[in-house]
Parts: sequence; C-alpha cells; structure tokens
Amino acid sequence: MTINILMPALSPTMTEGTLATWHKKEGDKVKSGDVIAEIETDKATMEVEAVDEGTIGKILVAEGTENVPVNEVIAILLEEGEDAGALKGGAPAPKAEAKAEAPAAEPKAEAAAPAAQPAPAAKPATNGHDDGRVFASPLARRMAQQAGVDLATLKGSGPHGRVVKADVDAALAGGAPAAKPAAAAPEAAKPAPAAAAPAAKPAAAGGPNAKQLADAFGIPYSEQKHSNMRKTVARRLLESKQTVPHFYLTVDIELDALLKLRKELNDRGDVKLSVNDLIIKAAALALRKVPAANASWTDEAMIQYERVDVSVAVATPGGLITPIIKDADRKGLGTISGEMKDLAARARDGKLKPEEYQGGTFSISNLGMFGVKDFAAIINPPQSCILAVGAGTQRPVVKDGALAIATVMSCTLSVDHRAVDGAVGAEYLAAFRALVEAPLSMML
Repeated sequence: MTINILMPALSPTMTEGTLATWHKKEGDKVKSGDVIAEIETDKATMEVEAVDEGTIGKILVAEGTENVPVNEVIAILLEEGEDAGALKGGAPAPKAEAKAEAPAAEPKAEAAAPAAQPAPAAKPATNGHDDGRVFASPLARRMAQQAGVDLATLKGSGPHGRVVKADVDAALAGGAPAAKPAAAAPEAAKPAPAAAAPAAKPAAAGGPNAKQLADAFGIPYSEQKHSNMRKTVARRLLESKQTVPHFYLTVDIELDALLKLRKELNDRGDVKLSVNDLIIKAAALALRKVPAANASWTDEAMIQYERVDVSVAVATPGGLITPIIKDADRKGLGTISGEMKDLAARARDGKLKPEEYQGGTFSISNLGMFGVKDFAAIINPPQSCILAVGAGTQRPVVKDGALAIATVMSCTLSVDHRAVDGAVGAEYLAAFRALVEAPLSMML
C-alpha cells in the first residue's frame, strides 16, 4: 500500500512553508531517518527525515514551491514490493484528492482574476489617453492640478505614454496653456471616480511607492524578492508599532569595571567572553531582581513569567531573528558565551529549530559593535520589553566633584505600557545599571 508523505508542521504556529530542496528523486530508495527534503519556514530552513522505508514513487510538489499548506501530500512512497503501477490504483486517492482540490481552487482564482482586471485592461494606451482618461503619475497629476495645466493637452514620455513630472515641467517651461479652466474642472471631476480609484491606493499609503517614483524619474533599480523571513519580520514589526503602546527609558552606564573584569576572565580561562555575554547575564539577573518587568499583556490577564529566557537579536542575510538563551539568569558566563556563539552561527545559516527562536520573555538588541551610540528598538510581541544597547565610548563624567573620563554606554528600554509601568521600567534599568557597574556582583 502506498504511503503519503505530508508537508510537516515544524512548529506549533506553522501553517505553510516553502519546499526548498528535494534530497531524493523519484525511484530513489529511502530508509527511516534519511533526509529527504528541506523545508523553509519564515525563520529557518529545516531538514525533513523519512519516517517509513520504501521507494519514492511520485513527487507531487516541486522544489522551490512556496506557500505549501501543512499536511498537504508532497510525495508518495511505495512500500517494498510495490511498483509504479500501484500509483494508478486506489491507494493514491489522497494524491487524487489533493490534485482535484488544486484545479478546483484554481478556476476560482482564475475566475476572480478577470473580475479584478477590467480596470487594468483599460490601461494599455500608447499615447497616455483612453476614452478621455489621462494616464499620469500621481506626482505629475498633483503638479498639473496645482499649476492649472490640462493633462489632456500633454504628450506623455513615461511607460505606455504615461504623463510624468518631466512632461509637466516641460509644459510649464514652454508656457503650456492653462487649459480651459472652466471646462477643466468638470472634466477633472468627471473622470475622478475612474482615475482616482487606482491613484487612491498610493495616496492612502502616503503617496507613490518607491517603484512608481523610480519609474517616474527614470532611476535605475533592481528588485529583490522578499524572503519568507523578511516578510514575517516586516509584518510583526508593523503590528507591534501599531498595536503596542511603546514608551522609552534611557540610562547611561559606566563600563570600565565590566571591561576590566572581562579582560581578567579572558586572560585566565579558555572561554573568550564578549561584552554582549556580560550584558545578557546582567539583563537576566536584573529581571530576577525586578520580576514585574518579566511579563506580558493579554486581554484576559497579565502573564508573569517564572523563567528568564532572553531573546538576542541576530542579523542574518534573510532578516532579523532572535535566538533564545533559556534560563539565562541561572547560567554561567562561559555557558552563555558558548550557547550564543552556536545559536548566532546557526541563525545565520538558517538552521535554528523553532523552539530555539520562539518563546523568549525579554529581548536584547545590541548595535554597540557597529558604533551606534543609542537607539530605540521595537518590542517583539508578545514580550513587553526590549533593551537596546549602544556603543561604549569615552565621555567626560563628574566623579567626587571633579571632571574625569569614563567609558559610558547608553541603553534604552522600550516598554509595553499595558504590562509594565514607567516606575517598573525605571526600577529594572536601575538594577541593570548596578550589575554592569559592579560586575563582580554577577558572580555571587
């Protein structure tokens, strides 16, 4: 009997993924545990192992296919003793169902597409005009309206005869007729419902988008397709800024004692600690001292975390990802350093497991190594806080009434005001600063 190989759910929240690579082809024998494919989720690329033994009889989903739903049949495995003829029997019914569903859905999509396309269908106009409608970039249309120039009198030089800014500028420089002001108003008012429909979308988003402006001004550009990770990060950041009431608290912290301790530890041991390792430890211990900052908001109740799991932002070619140091307050500096190096390396290779980047309780974003003095980070929901760490720089400070030089680092805590009040945020930063400025207390 044939066996259906399904699109796996690689995390509790996964609903679809990209079938990146097949490691087996039709006719290849597989054993339980063999890697048969690689699946790309929104944050990582993961290997899929065979559960059963047999021969790949049919691959139903090709490499590179995006948005494959979880539990969809992606291939059919023939058990020992079966041949390709078994695929024609009743066993591959799931395949037939899957195939039947796709065509059934496709005609609907195709039927819907023409319904949505009549407007663009009227678009092809080589001279920029079609049944009295003038095709113009939003910028050109706005300039013409302000200057009282009739767009219908202009010959467009843009794609498909579209009127662009340069055409309006040329008309103004050449003293173009201010076009029948009396007639222009009703005419502009008349096509407005048709012309405004396409133009309304860019306006609602704050004007022409980058591609429209590049086309209008003749700026060369290339397009890079968004990765699943970048699309997910963009969506979550937008949701965070729109739905989470952020407020920000900043403190300056002297680093000299911490830098001295780091040098001493690195000179003595085999582990080479980074400043970031010490920051992670201090941030975690501060959460133990101020547990009210280790919380999340829900509409039903406040979630108070009993474990300190610190998410650390790591930049990758595909976008930002936040691998987690779990129980960071209970781990030694050497353990934190080793885990962070391993997690960061695998994050850049897209090899993290979902449980390694999902579920942290607090985040750190450190741009100090890039020389950034200070910045405010966007909260990573459902967490309530993210600590933005800037570069340590030598600055003048006053000590005991006298001017001195110290290495100072600015840190900004972004806070969800629904879950963490200003006083709690300030208390957390005070605890964090005390640990960094007296780093030996982290050893106790």
